[in-house]
Amino acid sequence: MVGLTPELIAAALAPTPPTARIIIGYSGGVDSHVLLHLAAAVPLLRGRITAMYVHHGLQVQAGQWAAHCQQTAAHLAVGFQVLHVNAQPQPGESPEEAARNARYTALKALLAKDDVLMVAQHREDQLETVLLQLFRGGGLRGLSGMPERMAFGEGFLVRPLLAVAKQAIADYALGHGLVWVEDPSNQHSDYDRNFLRNEIVPLLKRRWPALDKTVARSAGHCAEAEAVLSDLAGRLAAPVFNPADQTLTISRLLAYSEAEQKGVIRHWLQGLHVKMPSQNLLARLQTEVLAARPDASPVVATADYCLRRYQDKLYCLPAHSLSLATGVWPQGQAAFVLNARQCLQCVPASTGIALTVWQQSCVEVRARQGGEKIRLPHRQGRHSLKKLFQEAGIPPWERELVPLVYLDGQLAAVGGYWLAAEFYCQSENACLRICLSKLPKAHDEMAFVD
Repeated sequence: MVGLTPELIAAALAPTPPTARIIIGYSGGVDSHVLLHLAAAVPLLRGRITAMYVHHGLQVQAGQWAAHCQQTAAHLAVGFQVLHVNAQPQPGESPEEAARNARYTALKALLAKDDVLMVAQHREDQLETVLLQLFRGGGLRGLSGMPERMAFGEGFLVRPLLAVAKQAIADYALGHGLVWVEDPSNQHSDYDRNFLRNEIVPLLKRRWPALDKTVARSAGHCAEAEAVLSDLAGRLAAPVFNPADQTLTISRLLAYSEAEQKGVIRHWLQGLHVKMPSQNLLARLQTEVLAARPDASPVVATADYCLRRYQDKLYCLPAHSLSLATGVWPQGQAAFVLNARQCLQCVPASTGIALTVWQQSCVEVRARQGGEKIRLPHRQGRHSLKKLFQEAGIPPWERELVPLVYLDGQLAAVGGYWLAAEFYCQSENACLRICLSKLPKAHDEMAFVD
């Protein structure tokens, strides 16, 4: 049995720099109270702990619970903060999922480099997580349960009590005279996790008393197997993956067995931070997209993204298309934001548009209308944009998001791809080059934070 002592917390935080902040998710319940009580007793953590109460706005007693948590934190001489989140479910999202997503998104934003968020999930929480994944048809990754330590935002998420039995936590709380709050919603068995906790797990433990320990052991085996397969998938993906546009080369992918193809695709999508595809979607991808004619443009879509091919590449694209902002590029502004994903930038260069011409012109950003032509430096004649896009292998859906830059009404540049011969010049440090740049995208780690 794992001993519940302050040394358990110190050991879990051993890899953490001594200056890092420690945020403890503190709901006021018995589990998080025990975690906070243990952490407050670690001398090296003195002055570094903040007890964080997440106010979901779902319970009328939430304000009273926050006050209780604040008093407890003051008694333990640790910092305290209330974090308000919007936990209203989005379409297709369960109340449990909405609260969890809102909570972790808000907490993640608080962590600076090397900071640690500690949460009080224990061995029976792990049991419930693995059972839920099993009932949902989860693969090895889901059946691995929750890790004890994982990257989270700029810092880390740590679960020091994950190998501790629920009964040991209850015994510690009673033995130290702790006072905690009880959330009445925990008794509502209409939530999946509560149904398992209140109805199913007690029945199973009557037959198999050590169930939480044995299932945790199985989760560990799954985690080891998942690590090996993930490493293998990464090595198989390396010669297939194209870093420049984050695509897969289909002809190389098809050289693998069907099982290897699935492993590579899952590895690729995990790296893109999108939700893992179902078994059915993977099967459709293999039969409808990978096996399609090279000149076909098949699509397999989920609610969040779509998978499609162009020439010999497999793309993962957002499910909802983006629009393109247009208008006058303000004088003196180095960038023009086009949408949530990309912007135009002008940077100093030795070849490009003359700086004086740029400064003296009315610069406009426009969308394609069709039929545009451009004369390129060092090439004869005028070329249609459609033909240039085809020559460059730019997929059709990306062409509509390539902005056109006009100087005093004359086409001067096509995104960051081509510059009109009429505006091309060479002059050291007296030119501007137009670049199409991606904006940083916020995303959730795919590791388990159930």
